Amino acid sequence: MIRLFFCAAALAAPMAAAQQPAVTIAPAVDGNVLRAGAKVPVRTLVELTTKKKAVKVGDRVNIETAEAVMVGNNVVIPAGTPGIAEITSVRNKGMWGKSGFIEGRVLYVRLGGRQVRLTGTFNDKGVTGTAGVVGAIALIPVAGFFTTGTSANIPSGSIIPAFLDEDLAFSVDSAAATPAPIAATPAPAPVEAGTAPAAGAL
Repeated sequence: MIRLFFCAAALAAPMAAAQQPAVTIAPAVDGNVLRAGAKVPVRTLVELTTKKKAVKVGDRVNIETAEAVMVGNNVVIPAGTPGIAEITSVRNKGMWGKSGFIEGRVLYVRLGGRQVRLTGTFNDKGVTGTAGVVGAIALIPVAGFFTTGTSANIPSGSIIPAFLDEDLAFSVDSAAATPAPIAATPAPAPVEAGTAPAAGAL
């Protein structure tokens, strides 16, 4: 069972742009700060498994933010912001019912040209083969040696509840988010039935 405890330009409707001013990750002149400890849920972008010893300690794992992190109406960390996690512990399944195990930690997301530190851990333990081992030992002692547990597996898209590991200052540029006025184009005048077209219209 799995236990999982930049401002990028985006296409948006004028109304949405007005409600969510542009944010710049930089020393704030207006006192805007996303504090350390803020929730930044992320998700894995690849499957992690101990099958065929597919993962090892030190492997880097691609992740992304699972939802936007906001302060008021301002999106400070957009959904889909890319980041990196790291595998910290691996145990492959083995004899005597030993199950597989994967553990990792979230490192950072890339935002506004910098790495923003995050904290959070995740793990999965495969199903142990203990019952099979006990039964095999009761019948033929040596048979328990050949009974294995299952591999650990963390599917792609698994949510990890990570948290901001540093204060993140930002500035709001309201002017940049104000949509330009759209010039109205007058509709053509209606043509009455039976009215001859103007000269040169053909």
